[in-house]
Amino acid sequence: MNKDQILEAAAQIFSTKGYHAASMQDIANAVHLQKASLYHHIAGKQEILLALLDKALDVLIARLEEVVALSLPPDEKLRQAILTYMQTLGENRELAAVLLLEYRSLKPEYLERHIPRRDRFERIWRTLIDDGIRSGVFAEVCTDSALAARALLGVMNWSIFWYRPDGPLSMQSIAADFAELFLSGLLTRESPHG
Repeated sequence: MNKDQILEAAAQIFSTKGYHAASMQDIANAVHLQKASLYHHIAGKQEILLALLDKALDVLIARLEEVVALSLPPDEKLRQAILTYMQTLGENRELAAVLLLEYRSLKPEYLERHIPRRDRFERIWRTLIDDGIRSGVFAEVCTDSALAARALLGVMNWSIFWYRPDGPLSMQSIAADFAELFLSGLLTRESPHG
C-alpha cells in the first residue's frame, strides 16, 4: 500500500460522499488497511484533502504550461487551454470534483498552504488573456483580466455538475463550444449590436 493508492481511494470517497461525510475508516476500508495502519501513511483527513487538491492542481498546471509553451496566436492558445482543461477535468472526474467542491473544507492552516498553488493556476489563465489583450487580438472587455479568467473558469468548472460521459455531448465537443462562446460571443457578425 502506498500514499498514491490511499489518495486515489480518498478521491473516490470524497467525490461520492463529500469530505465531511467521509471518514478515515471509509478510506481504510477502501484500501484494506486497519484505521491505525492508515495513520502510518498519512496524518489525517486534512492532509489527504490538501494532497488531493495539490495533486489536481499539479496535473492541471503541468498540462496548461505545455499549452502556454506552444507557439500559437493568443486566441488559438486560449482555445487550446480550454480544450486541455476540459479534457483534463473529464479524465480526472473524481479528483476534479474534490478540487472544485471540497477546497472550502480546508482548515485555515491547510488553506494557507494551498493558496499559492491555486494562485499559480489562476495566473496562467490571466496571462493567456492579458497576452491576447496586449497583442490586440482580444478586446479589453473587462477592467481586470482576473474577472475574465474567473468567468471562464466558472463556466468550465460548473460542467462537473451536469456533464455525463454517457450524455449526448463529449467533453471535447463541450470544450469546443465553450471556447467558441468565450472567444466569439453570441452576437452574429451581421447583428446591428455587434
